Amino acid sequence: MQNYKDLLVWSKSHELVLEVYRLTKDFPKEETFGLVSQLRRAAVSIPTNIAEGSGRFTQKDFASFLQISLGSCQEVEYLVFLAIELKLITETDFELINKLIGENKAMLIALIKKVRL
Repeated sequence: MQNYKDLLVWSKSHELVLEVYRLTKDFPKEETFGLVSQLRRAAVSIPTNIAEGSGRFTQKDFASFLQISLGSCQEVEYLVFLAIELKLITETDFELINKLIGENKAMLIALIKKVRL
């Protein structure tokens, strides 16, 4: 069991959540219960599962929660792609958040591999 706040991947995923909230605050009102809600929930799921998994007593359990985080990261990636396709975010914001998503995915994959050894 470890303190999730000491994990760089948790810090990066928290940064991603803050960015998702910043990006979605100006989405059209009709998206509040659709894309905004889904995107925010998926983003919040990433650091939440890291935090929950870090409180487990086995590495196997921790790895399972990390995999859920990775799945949520994939979901965020698609929803951000949808947002750019719908012209709800700028190309600059898309590139910024996509970079954060890529960093999160790489860190999660590396940690999953390390924990599974």
